[in-house]
Amino acid sequence: MNILSLVAYAVIASFTPGPNNIISMTHAGKQGFRSTFPFISGVAAGCLLIMMMSGYFNLVLHEYIPVITPALNVLGCIYMLYLAFKIMRSTSHASEAEENPKHTYSFWFGFTLQLINPKVILYGLTAMSVFVLPHTQSHQLLLLYSLLLTLIGISANLTWAFGGSLFQPFLLKYERPFNIIMGILLICTAISMIK
Repeated sequence: MNILSLVAYAVIASFTPGPNNIISMTHAGKQGFRSTFPFISGVAAGCLLIMMMSGYFNLVLHEYIPVITPALNVLGCIYMLYLAFKIMRSTSHASEAEENPKHTYSFWFGFTLQLINPKVILYGLTAMSVFVLPHTQSHQLLLLYSLLLTLIGISANLTWAFGGSLFQPFLLKYERPFNIIMGILLICTAISMIK
């Protein structure tokens, strides 16, 4: 397995703007870094659950319908290219997270948000089907990779929260160049997996 490609995909998918990152940043910017911990711990629990479910869902498909594996790789690549172009064209999402600035973002809010967050669900399905299952079907390794993907995702939330508490105006000012760079890196990752 090319672990560097998996990690590159995970970092790019995790650190680009999404509901969890934007909420973490704006909440920390308004109420402090520590106030995001309950929300981020809920996001972590939900992310781990989704990564494990994605791994086992893909494992069932891989074991019982082996013909579908190449199709999953192609779909994963197409999704990554779509995500790259969407990221590169996106505008600021901070206003969405600021609509209710007094809201307390709890553990359960973070957990529930993960269960309905298409970015995280597709992130898990793509990472498992493209990078993990073609190389291993071990239950222990599925759990290990689920933990790795969750840790990368949570490090992104913590980074955005920390950045929000320190540099929110700066990050919002340069969001567009950041998105373009992340999109280009995601395109490179997608291309590397179809070689």
